[in-house]
Amino acid sequence: MAYIVTLPARQMTKIHDRLRLQLRLTKVLAAQDQPVGPNVGPPMALVISEDTENSAGRRSRQLIWMGSVARHNTPGTVDKSITIDPLRECMEDVPLDGEDGLLALLESDLRNEFERASLIGTARWCSGEVWQALERGLRAKFPRLVPLIDWLLAQANPPVLDSHDEADQAWQEQQDAVRSILRIADFPLPSLNAWKRPESRDAPYTAGIIPQPSENSLIDHDVRAAGRAFGLDSDWVNGSGARCDINVLWDSSGRRLEVTNVNALPLESRTGTDMIYYHVPTKSFTLVQYKRLDPRKREIRVDERLRSQLDRLEKVAQLNSPPTQPHEWRLGSDPCFLKLAHWPEDTRKNPVEGLSHGMYLPVSYVRMLLENDCTLGPQKGSQARLLGYDRVERHLVGAQFVELVKEGLVGTVGTTREQLWSMVKRRVSEGNNVLVAEENSSESVRDRQKRNRTRTSKDNSYVHKVYRQESLFGPDSEQ
Repeated sequence: MAYIVTLPARQMTKIHDRLRLQLRLTKVLAAQDQPVGPNVGPPMALVISEDTENSAGRRSRQLIWMGSVARHNTPGTVDKSITIDPLRECMEDVPLDGEDGLLALLESDLRNEFERASLIGTARWCSGEVWQALERGLRAKFPRLVPLIDWLLAQANPPVLDSHDEADQAWQEQQDAVRSILRIADFPLPSLNAWKRPESRDAPYTAGIIPQPSENSLIDHDVRAAGRAFGLDSDWVNGSGARCDINVLWDSSGRRLEVTNVNALPLESRTGTDMIYYHVPTKSFTLVQYKRLDPRKREIRVDERLRSQLDRLEKVAQLNSPPTQPHEWRLGSDPCFLKLAHWPEDTRKNPVEGLSHGMYLPVSYVRMLLENDCTLGPQKGSQARLLGYDRVERHLVGAQFVELVKEGLVGTVGTTREQLWSMVKRRVSEGNNVLVAEENSSESVRDRQKRNRTRTSKDNSYVHKVYRQESLFGPDSEQ
């Protein structure tokens, strides 16, 4: 199905600049206009401008914006509303009426249904058959809109990741890391939400990200070749199979976020996923290593591999320096965390749209837990240790962890970019999927605090470029 929002041209002109800033729109659905029965297909949305002053008695409408419906709200006892997010401007003139209009391509019954759904000043819905006919017409008559349509459809109808499939498990962890990074950096989730399965099961999660279409004139930043821009010299991995994918985001204030996803070993040889967030102005990084909880018991057995991983994480923490300035003070000396992540067995019934459920545990806290009787196994005399929801009384959840990193209250002190990349190389060589984000901006510590604590409507505008390297030992390619 699809929602149709029809606004007078004069009103559209008044709100156009605000829509360009916010890139979302909320519109009330009257009780009589709400969908009946189950919704089939992605909830697309079309925002139409209608000229009511110079139409000479005939409707004169134009498709101005396209998007997908992120959520349904209940603002009143009877009425509901929809929020279109993401919402993107059509960079083409798309007339709907007349001989050259898009509606001329529709059969009469579908065109009549569209007319009933496009009453001026309202938000209504039409069937999936109408949307599919409109989509075919848009693709045929307006090829420049095809990347935008593909991006929006990927946002609205993402593939379901199977918790029983080994490749999907790795992509689940990397997907959660990507979403955590966007939350910390205060970029909107749609920035990197459009995704399709990569052709290779060994590819990183970000290999499947579809970049947001942008006008060339909007991308006026000089991005160097990926290998040089991100310090990925050709000998950083011992082997020839390394795959590196790099996504670069800018917001309107000039903040830059570089998200680099690397792996070097085949799927069956990997040991887990790391998320590393590096804040350049404060020279601070935070590392999260993912461990999956049993979907039924919601716990994990502590084996020798996990203990050795804890040892290596403690060595990473040794890169830390003592604080010498007030903004370098941290709540503790732990820059490394375990995320004991929980995904349901059947993600088709319970899709994970935001961060996955899980427990964020600082490494020093894990060490203490493993010396406490609360983690002993159920069998008498057993020395086996278990970590999980029934074993750990206190833990951080995703929102708490994100806020601590955003505020600079956890993480290393005084770590250099060279130290960061040396550590990334080591983590990759040990068999980890590594997803590292580097946030760079000219904002002061005070400005960062102010931005993090601003709860008003945020500026969602951003530019996205993606770089691919099939192998770190081959030529760079840009998409």
